[in-house]
Amino acid sequence: MLLTATVLVGLITALVATKQRVSHMFVAATAVLLVGGEINTQTVLNHVTNSGIVTLVLLLLAAIVLERTVLLRFLAKHIAHSQYLPSLIKMGALSTIASSVLNNTAVVATMMRAVMKSQLHAPQRLLIPLSYFSILGGTLTLVGTSTNLVVSGLVTAQGGPNIAIFDFLPIGAALVAGCGAVVMIVSRWLPQQTTDESLESQYFIEAAVAPSSPLVGKTVIKNGLRALDGLFLAEIVRGDSLISPVKPDDVIQANDKLLFSGDVRRVHQITALPGLHTFNKGDLPATNLREVLVSPESILIGKTLKQVGFRARFDAAVIGLSREGKTVSGKLGNNPIQSGDKLMLAVGPDFERRQNISRNFFLLSDYKTFQPLSVVQNTAAIAGFLAAIAAGALGIMSLIESLTLYLVLMVGSKVADSSQLRRRFPFELLTILVCALSLASAVQSSGLAQSVTKSFLSHINGVPTVAVLLSLILLTVLLTETMTNTAAAALMVPIALSVADGLQLDAMPWVMAVAYGASACFISPFGYQTNLMVMSAGEYRPADFIRVGWPVTLVYIAIVTVLIPIVFPFDSV
Repeated sequence: MLLTATVLVGLITALVATKQRVSHMFVAATAVLLVGGEINTQTVLNHVTNSGIVTLVLLLLAAIVLERTVLLRFLAKHIAHSQYLPSLIKMGALSTIASSVLNNTAVVATMMRAVMKSQLHAPQRLLIPLSYFSILGGTLTLVGTSTNLVVSGLVTAQGGPNIAIFDFLPIGAALVAGCGAVVMIVSRWLPQQTTDESLESQYFIEAAVAPSSPLVGKTVIKNGLRALDGLFLAEIVRGDSLISPVKPDDVIQANDKLLFSGDVRRVHQITALPGLHTFNKGDLPATNLREVLVSPESILIGKTLKQVGFRARFDAAVIGLSREGKTVSGKLGNNPIQSGDKLMLAVGPDFERRQNISRNFFLLSDYKTFQPLSVVQNTAAIAGFLAAIAAGALGIMSLIESLTLYLVLMVGSKVADSSQLRRRFPFELLTILVCALSLASAVQSSGLAQSVTKSFLSHINGVPTVAVLLSLILLTVLLTETMTNTAAAALMVPIALSVADGLQLDAMPWVMAVAYGASACFISPFGYQTNLMVMSAGEYRPADFIRVGWPVTLVYIAIVTVLIPIVFPFDSV
């Protein structure tokens, strides 16, 4: 018991006081417990295959599949607003609703990329609220968060009451309303570093707006030009004038030349927009990109692309031009080519067979463009994910089975890329969760949990029941903030059932206290997986979570403490 308590205190101290990687500290704590004999290898391996953890990993992998669909761009387009508060409200509403029926980790994984690419507001001002709203949305239903699933599974395994899917809804709705309002207020305390709108890139991609384009007469933001994935609208050439930087409220006009910078491999997003054409007045001839250097012997030198009939001569279209390491803006098609210019070409099937290629260019590299999914593939990916969640929620099959089937079908049908799934496998998050559950096992097996429960019960004689409930909530919140929500739930469920039994009261209020308390992670980035995700993406410091998290936590605890006895009365057993 002494060894386990020492390791627990040491881990908490290290998390707060050092800047070491969180996974390394959890692994070190687990290693000490293994060497000390408090846990064994089999215990750790059992946690690797824990159904809650496996489900969580599968949900994260499924979210990677969803990133390829139109869902991400849809979310980005509907989150986007030129003003910060409307953007925050839209994002909060979407993430809350989505998190009530989908696991909130999957929701954050999907929406986080949209927030990072929104190009309107600093991601740091939106990512923590995204995590908070997803946590609040997860409190609405049983399937909204892995915490609720873990609590339900542990309670059922220990003979406690069954928790229905909508038992969380009344209190969860109050939390969304009350804490959501607080998030709106305190979000102004977040870092306000603005996005670098220059977004330096090696290439500009130019597209012309046709007079008949439906983009004409609408603002940049209304046309979704701030919601492109990996591309940024940097300049607009209008006649002889250049608009730079481009503002969200700028109106697109006929014959404008739009210059995008960013990842040229995502050029399909530009050609897919109605009435937009690359400056050579034609569609891209192929999905393959070639980066070439103009040879000193090239016939292009001193001439424009139009003058040499570039596309007909080489079976390729120039989509980007770089000169002396700098992007070349303006009317690319009218720019005389110089020796040493780098061109990004979209090439046709005859490009490699043209006899004039080696004389005019040095081939540098080739790329594959990111191709959008078809309508059928988009439908299958989105509908399949929702069907997998529904199958798990309705008990047709377990979430592990339904999500595994979904991923196998997506990889088999080429909707998902297996190599990408391997590269983005959440090893660090998996390590933290497994070690946290191993630590919770040691706390129970060493007798530390029983000692805490016994001491707790000995000090509550004559104390009002609501005060006891508040103490249990506070203890769970404290553990959640310092360990992880899953570990806190695993540790506190046996204690909650023991307290209910000792007081001879119905177990439901105490179990729900643990479930809600284990989701109340707003102060620490380490206790909840969505906080860990946005901390890395937004490059936050722990102090950022503390600054905005403590008011949300106080309101959260107050709402839960007041409403649990009303929704789940303290009936005697």
